[in-house]
Parts: sequence; structure tokens; C-alpha cells
Amino acid sequence: MKRPVFLGLFAQPPKALQIVLAALPFVLLLVAYLVASDIRLEANPNDKLLPSVGQMVDAIDRLAFQPDRRTGDYLFWQDTLSSLQRLLTGLGLSTLVALTVGVMMGAFNGLFVLGNPFLTFISMVPPLALLPILFISLGIDEVGKIALIFIGTFPIMTRDVALSVRGMPKELIIKAKTLGASDFAVVGTLLLPQIMPRLITALRLSLGAAWLFLIAAEAIASTDGLGYRIFLVRRYLAMDVIIPYVLWITLLGFLMDLLLRILLKWRYKWYQG
Repeated sequence: MKRPVFLGLFAQPPKALQIVLAALPFVLLLVAYLVASDIRLEANPNDKLLPSVGQMVDAIDRLAFQPDRRTGDYLFWQDTLSSLQRLLTGLGLSTLVALTVGVMMGAFNGLFVLGNPFLTFISMVPPLALLPILFISLGIDEVGKIALIFIGTFPIMTRDVALSVRGMPKELIIKAKTLGASDFAVVGTLLLPQIMPRLITALRLSLGAAWLFLIAAEAIASTDGLGYRIFLVRRYLAMDVIIPYVLWITLLGFLMDLLLRILLKWRYKWYQG
């Protein structure tokens, strides 16, 4: 029997088959969960490890669409808003520093020699190991959580931008200088537009780490947030809350990455090519 052409080495499957193959792992995982949940609940209706879809829907309905009796807040949306504020603030600061410092380090050899060893050293320090130090020195309020996200993401992003600038063709810079451009004119009109798509890519790659640091910080010292809620209800084995929260965090991360990809494709088509 002849093997289909699209199964050959580096062959491209048809578009419809690509969609099926992409969806297949998710479908299999969902089916496996539903079967396992049904088996466990049939044996023990009070089982909490694998709640049914109905139980998870009821839990989210209670948290998202019914005000809390004690505070009057809609806890699901309050947790989401608090976590996103911390995450976006920390990533925003990281992106700003990475752009400013990274471009300057990449453009000026003296600054690269000065800053690269320090950034390399900082990037090797596990950010979660600094969590107690940050909370002791900065407090357990918002500053400590945002600082953890910042420290965990800015060294890698800054080094990535700096190395990308240093890897740009030197002929472009020489031509600009020959035409009379100053050093800062070269940075502002030549390097910055070229490096922006790389910065967006570095930000995309830092999203997962930023969420990790956020959840860890909220789990240890917080009164709201997605990570706080997950670790609060774990003592009650409330998997009907934990699983939807984890799925919601995953969806938020996916949507943020999707928006950055859309921005990259819309604003920097030449980079995609």
C-alpha cells in the first residue's frame, strides 16, 4: 500500500488534516478525563479528585456570577483583575527596561561589557529563591509581587534584545554613519524599528515564566488573585474550583500570546517573512 504523500519527510499535511491533528490531543485528553471522572463518581459520588463538568460549572457560577456573602465581590472576576494588574505591571516594566537597556547595550560596546556579566549572573539566580527576600525587604503588598515578576523576566529579555542588536548587519550602521547620522540617531531611527519585533517575541517567551512567578507570589502572600484562590481552596480538596481556575489561567496566557502574535503579524510583516 502506497504511503500518502503528506506523511513523507517534511511534507505538509492538508489544511483540514492539520486542524484534526491539532485538536486530537485535546479531544483525547478530554475524553480520558470524562471517562475517569465518571468511573470515580460512580464508585463514590462524594469523590473530589475528578469532579464532573456539572460540578465545575456550578462552582464557577457560584464564584463568578454570585456575590460573595462576606465582601459582596464577584470573586472570580476580582481574582482575575488583581492577577492581571500585577502581571501586566511587572511585564510592562520588564519590557521597558529590556528595550531601553538592551538597545543601548547592544549599540555601545562599553555598555555591553559593563552590563552583560551582571545580567548573566542575575539571570542564573532562581527568582523564586528571592521571594522571601523580596517580601521581607519590600513587604507582602503589591510591590513585592511585581518585583518578583520583573526580576524573573527582565534579565533574559534585556540580554535577548542586546544580542539581537549586536547581531544586526554592521553595513546598515556604517551606511547611516556615512550619511551623517549621529549615534543616537542611528539608535532611534535604525535600531529601534528593527528590534521591536524581536522584543515582542521575547515578551511572548516570557509570559509562561511571568505567570509562574505571579502564582507563586500570590500563593504565599496575598488576599486575592488567581494563585491565592487556588491555594486557598486546596485545603478543602476543591478540585471543582482548582481545575477551572487552572484552565482559565491557561486561556488568559494563550489569549495574551495570541494578541502579541496578531500585533507582530499586523505591524511587522517583514519580520514574519
